[in-house]
Amino acid sequence: MRLGVLDVGSNTVHLLVMDAHPGARPWAAHSHKIELRLVDHLDPDGRITDDGIAALADAVAESATVASDAGVESVMAFATSAIREAPNGETVLAEVLRRTGVTLEVLNGGDEARLTFLAVRRWFGWSAGRMLLFDIGGGSLELATGIDSEPDTATSLPLGAARLTRHWFTADPPPEEEVTALRKHVRAEIARVAGPLLRYGPPDLAVATSKTFKQLARMAGAAPSAEGLYVRRTLAHTDVVQWTRRMATMPAAERAALPGVSVGRAEQLLAGAVVAEAAMDLFSVPQLTICPWALREGLVLRWFDHLNDSEDGVAWAASTGGTTG
Repeated sequence: MRLGVLDVGSNTVHLLVMDAHPGARPWAAHSHKIELRLVDHLDPDGRITDDGIAALADAVAESATVASDAGVESVMAFATSAIREAPNGETVLAEVLRRTGVTLEVLNGGDEARLTFLAVRRWFGWSAGRMLLFDIGGGSLELATGIDSEPDTATSLPLGAARLTRHWFTADPPPEEEVTALRKHVRAEIARVAGPLLRYGPPDLAVATSKTFKQLARMAGAAPSAEGLYVRRTLAHTDVVQWTRRMATMPAAERAALPGVSVGRAEQLLAGAVVAEAAMDLFSVPQLTICPWALREGLVLRWFDHLNDSEDGVAWAASTGGTTG
């Protein structure tokens, strides 16, 4: 079965076309990304502007066309923190539906964390034992821990790399006092929710997903990802500390020249590194293992978990914004 997962995030609108069937590993057949940077289309009150709504509708329409051309049978379309937290989020969703015919389902932060944890669990398997997950997106940070497919605890904080860059930094590179203030804020926010995750004790495996962690790993010397081939990549806390300090004095253009760093993400990478350093420090994690699967794969896996029969599959697809062909 060929499925499409359309992810409207704070940075990109990403369509992932996957070939999958129950019991098998989902296989990415095609990826289509549009660097929308919805976070840059917010007014001072956090509302998505008219230009932002129009750009989003165009991106969703383009993605729907790509999915159709790729032979996709069903599409799950969802949005995360950028729309979830916008005061006019409902208006945005209605306008996208009116212009494109696509219904975007808004995931809450807890669901993001749980679905990403599911993907990570399936990737590493039961032998990984208790896992601790970190996922830094454009708008939020997701944390989860558990020994099963469903985490014991999952939470989401408004500590995304794009969001923090927009609200805390006024220059490129930012003044030292702004970095210090952000560092204090991030640590206080993570410490506030750390108790429920720490009470289970140290994890057997600490895992990270998302572009921020992947780019930090590449900067620290990890091998690049290869299509169809998994190379185990890790990220040490000492390397995150070192690179956070170095990037604090670099303009975005200089960061973009670092290994694995894209031009579109360079500006927000410092804020993401501040979050990564704080999370690893507060949870006493000396090293993270990078997982190639994340939220999109988790959605596909959960979909197939609910395909006990065709009726359940249709019902669950409808509840998550999917359409059955």
